[in-house]
Amino acid sequence: MKLFQLKIELAGSRPKIWRRFIVSSDNLLSDLHKIIQSVMGWSNSHLHQFIKDETFYSVRMKDDTFWDDSNNVDYKKLKISDLIQKEQDQVEYEYDFGDSWIHNIILEKVLKAETQTVYPVCIAGKMNCPPEDCGGIWGYANILKILKKTDHPEYLSLSEWLGEEFDPQYFSTDEINQRLKRRNFGL
Repeated sequence: MKLFQLKIELAGSRPKIWRRFIVSSDNLLSDLHKIIQSVMGWSNSHLHQFIKDETFYSVRMKDDTFWDDSNNVDYKKLKISDLIQKEQDQVEYEYDFGDSWIHNIILEKVLKAETQTVYPVCIAGKMNCPPEDCGGIWGYANILKILKKTDHPEYLSLSEWLGEEFDPQYFSTDEINQRLKRRNFGL
């Protein structure tokens, strides 16, 4: 079994929001979607697609009248290795077509499985995932700007909306790996 060490970065984020994780090359793209949701911290409440060479890979929705007008592929039976195979191959992942969170995914290394390790596993990363429905990368940049100024007129309402526990710097591989275990992707 081949394993892929992937790095995913949230495009346009400053400071950079990223994760490094290891998955089976045989995982389906539908599993990769769920793995990304877990490692990034999204809530899986919006549509998504993978993009490679101007082709859009997603789940075909029943009654989608525009499907045939675009370069769309139903990814239900496709594996990660159908889109990326060798080191430095890349694919994009878009989550939430309204906020348009674009993620760049790069295949950093092809590895052999270690028998003691359960995959997928997150091995590194930086920064917290932005909150859902905050207006995309530009809305999140504005939130970070407001949070730095306690005297800003929107600071109080924004702090209440985010909740006291939101820390843009926070990152924990342990918490991410617990989420991955609960989703039961283990090989």
